[in-house]
Amino acid sequence: MADYKDPENTIVMELKGGTVVIELLPDVAPKHSERMKELARAGEYDGVVFHRVIEGFMAQTGDVANGKDPMTLRRAGTGGSSLPDLPAEFSKLPHDRGTLGAARSQNPNSANSQFFINFKDNHFLNGQYTVYGRVTSGMEHVDAITRGEPPAEPDVMISVKVAADV
Repeated sequence: MADYKDPENTIVMELKGGTVVIELLPDVAPKHSERMKELARAGEYDGVVFHRVIEGFMAQTGDVANGKDPMTLRRAGTGGSSLPDLPAEFSKLPHDRGTLGAARSQNPNSANSQFFINFKDNHFLNGQYTVYGRVTSGMEHVDAITRGEPPAEPDVMISVKVAADV
């Protein structure tokens, strides 16, 4: 196992290009951090597509309901998990390059399983979407994700694990 500062709050995501390491921020957004770990431990994120990838903005994924079955891929981005939605956990942390944000509907308290990784500083999102993690290594693999809304041939999260379990 690699040497992680806090393995219980570190996510190891395998993409086609390599490994992305994400530091969760349970002191800032405890419910969102816990949800990501719960879904990762259940294998829910494994094989889920990046369904919305906008150049110069962000890569969105995490629809565990519709994001991996070929029969539901056209609906990827409209679903979540079987768990209840989460309340917003807004903070003063900015949406900088490499931060993880909770995707949601218009309702601030509707985040569930979907998330996005910012390709650049997107400070216009500050205070509107929960920041609950940051990429600490492997951002070049995030940068290489196929663009599109949705991409014609979307990239997938091959596996998503909590580092303490690897």
